[in-house]
Amino acid sequence: METDEKFFSFVVKTDFSESHHRFDQCGIVMYLDSENWLKGSVEYENEDYQHLGTVVTNGGYSDWATTAIPASVKSMWYRFSRREDDYRIECSEDGVNFTQLRICHMNKGKGKIQFGIYACSPEESSFKAVFTNMKFIECQWESHIGQPPDEKQTWLY
Repeated sequence: METDEKFFSFVVKTDFSESHHRFDQCGIVMYLDSENWLKGSVEYENEDYQHLGTVVTNGGYSDWATTAIPASVKSMWYRFSRREDDYRIECSEDGVNFTQLRICHMNKGKGKIQFGIYACSPEESSFKAVFTNMKFIECQWESHIGQPPDEKQTWLY
């Protein structure tokens, strides 16, 4: 999808129960160009564990953040939120209780963006990824005091 909306959230449920080969993955992505993008996903590693994480690429430099989760996890919800050129990725196993995975600033992320879902199997493999419950909704990422669209507040000391 493409949007220039400055404040929104996008929610999707992923099912990757058929992933079986190292690096099989699916999740959410925001793409500006080959040197400016981000993603959140679960990436299959082996029969014991897989990686839940994010990659942020700003100006061609990538920053990875991952954690191992059991290979028995076969679905994950994501909530991707935008506040102008700042972004947040959250995950949930039940679609109700979301946990923050990443907050980042995208140097070129203030204008029109492309975002949505992705799946890939970068080695000699393929798998079926299922995406459901997609919603484009009002921004669920609360602002900090003074950050638009909230009004500025005066601090009393």
